[in-house]
Amino acid sequence: MILLGIESSCDESAAAVIDGQLVRASVVSTQLIHTRWGGVVPELASREHLRVVPAVVRQALAEAGLGVAELEGVAATRGPGLPGSLLVGFHFAKSLAYARRLPFLGVNHMEGHIYANFVGEEEPALPALVLVISGGHTQLVEMSGPRRFRIVGQTLDDAAGEAFDKVAKLLGLGWPGGPAISRVAEGGDPAFLDYPRALAGRAGLDFSFSGLKTAVLHSLRAQSGEWRQAHLADICASFEQAVCDQLARRTLRAARELGSRQLVLAGGVAANQRLRAQLEAACAGTGLALALPPLAWCTDNAVMIARAAHGRLLRGERSPLDLDATPRFDLEQASRGAEESDPA
Repeated sequence: MILLGIESSCDESAAAVIDGQLVRASVVSTQLIHTRWGGVVPELASREHLRVVPAVVRQALAEAGLGVAELEGVAATRGPGLPGSLLVGFHFAKSLAYARRLPFLGVNHMEGHIYANFVGEEEPALPALVLVISGGHTQLVEMSGPRRFRIVGQTLDDAAGEAFDKVAKLLGLGWPGGPAISRVAEGGDPAFLDYPRALAGRAGLDFSFSGLKTAVLHSLRAQSGEWRQAHLADICASFEQAVCDQLARRTLRAARELGSRQLVLAGGVAANQRLRAQLEAACAGTGLALALPPLAWCTDNAVMIARAAHGRLLRGERSPLDLDATPRFDLEQASRGAEESDPA
């Protein structure tokens, strides 16, 4: 099935064309307009999507060497995300499906991140434990089968990606914070500062990053500006290591408690090299298989949306064209088939 996917949940306008497991084209346009504000401005984001989404769709079709008439289905991100941003891509996709009488499907954004691991010949074995980490989500998800999700742990406050962004702002490193901190941290000592690992002795599988962010703030206030500049790489490395330690330890604990044999990493923070290396080392020789998405499919893209929709469209699933996008749409709702109703 030749399928067009569209993603516009935040600040990337993306379109992709897949043919089964083959990725024919993937186009992602990142909105650099937000850099000056140190974060995504929702109104600017939706206006930029209005300008860019038609162009990225045209480019994706051109790169795939296809015309609209050759498409066999359309999928788009329904939620979660910024309301205005979601509406642009979602309604563009519905309009195209209506005009061309094509099957249409609305996709959960986090489900898309998970299915980035299912692009290509080798797919993770199911059941699996999935660590989903992004700017807005940090969740441990038990995936018992295709589209069968149960959230077993999640952040109690800030998401991991959000913590990266906030600490990068404290350090004057700009936005987005994750890549900026990781670049600086490469030359630093991860043991230079002993930042807290929240919930280390607490039962359960939840996460917390708000206290870590506050600890960084206090460590900076206690020192001079000269000290901060001299040890910037060490501060970044120490913070990054604290985030990775908590993510890895709680995830491995969940795998032991649930008896998992397959671990899957998903979301924008899945691109973090320190975390990937730490999980690879921890899983080696333990019998726990680890699936890591290609770096190109970690951050928001439309390949993952198309891939999440592909099997469902083949099975005859459809979303009604009066369905609307929604900023609140969790994985368990998607698992219950709630994409066909209003989850609010």
